[in-house]
Amino acid sequence: MSRSGGTNGPGEWPFLVGVPAAKAMRKILHDRPDVTVEVIPDGTPVPGEYNPDRVRVFYDSQEPDAPVAKIPVIG
Repeated sequence: MSRSGGTNGPGEWPFLVGVPAAKAMRKILHDRPDVTVEVIPDGTPVPGEYNPDRVRVFYDSQEPDAPVAKIPVIG
């Protein structure tokens, strides 16, 4: 089941794991221009509050292409 932030479009992007973070951000914004995308190194502490207008893209900062490390989801 896909999560949604209240508008039409996907609420998660499992197929972006392993894709360079910059490319993933462009895809998410293409699919959901109504959200803000935060690109963050994996392991960085972030506040846990839910925000239906946000997608956090966690990437592996140790890899050359900064691949997405976790499934990007609304929240």
